[in-house]
Amino acid sequence: MSLCAVAQGLVTFLLIGSKPVYSVLGLLFVSTLGIYNFCILISKPERPQDSIYRRERWFFAHYRLMVTITIVSILALMPLFVLISTESRILLIFLGIISFAYGLPLFTLGDKKFGLRNIPGLKQFLITLVWTMSSVLLPLLEAQHLQLGTVSMRDTTILIAKRFLFIGALTVPFDIRDLFQDKQSGLKTVPVVFGEKKAYLFCQVLLAGYVVLLFLFRNNGFNNDFCALTITAVLAGWLIFRSTLEKNEYYYFFCIDGILILQYLLLLAFRAI
Repeated sequence: MSLCAVAQGLVTFLLIGSKPVYSVLGLLFVSTLGIYNFCILISKPERPQDSIYRRERWFFAHYRLMVTITIVSILALMPLFVLISTESRILLIFLGIISFAYGLPLFTLGDKKFGLRNIPGLKQFLITLVWTMSSVLLPLLEAQHLQLGTVSMRDTTILIAKRFLFIGALTVPFDIRDLFQDKQSGLKTVPVVFGEKKAYLFCQVLLAGYVVLLFLFRNNGFNNDFCALTITAVLAGWLIFRSTLEKNEYYYFFCIDGILILQYLLLLAFRAI
């Protein structure tokens, strides 16, 4: 997931015509690693060795190692945080608060404690928002601060909107996979509320909107970037359509999440033509 975050940051730098800012890429890597590990650690089940998820069983079988990696990644944020602009620091603090509040049981209702992810409709929105803001707005702010590239407000809005749609479409299959568990725990995700079939259709609608916005970005029309990004959208739609409740969990992490890395590689390949 950390490599996916870096790849999405690189996609933004490519699309706005800026050189990569390595402090931003470093922040994307260590912050994603730290937050994801932290969320798994605080949601430790009573008997992790009996978990239905293979990655969860592996994670807690190497508990000390994963705790160490989490602490190191969070500490690595400090020097990188100093290197970015004030605007980017404010954005990073805001996203950090959302990310920690997402998993922590900060609220109480009766005798139950819950985090932001348990509020109906917020789980997918918060994940998509954090990914979009960190992989689009953070690179944009730093590129403009260092005068490496300029983007109009119109194109900034389109870039954020289309990434939001793309990331949003990729998050839904994970909720479909966890449909039964989410029902039991009371999480109101898109598949839980609307059902599995409508959730698949919802993904395709998001990807269709994404392709439309690709055409509008910088009025470039059918250029190489449009072709590369459209191919990844079509491939994402196909992989989402093929995913079912019975799929191996690594199908989601290597195939569906892998689209985020493939997108950057295809952009490079088409630009080299």
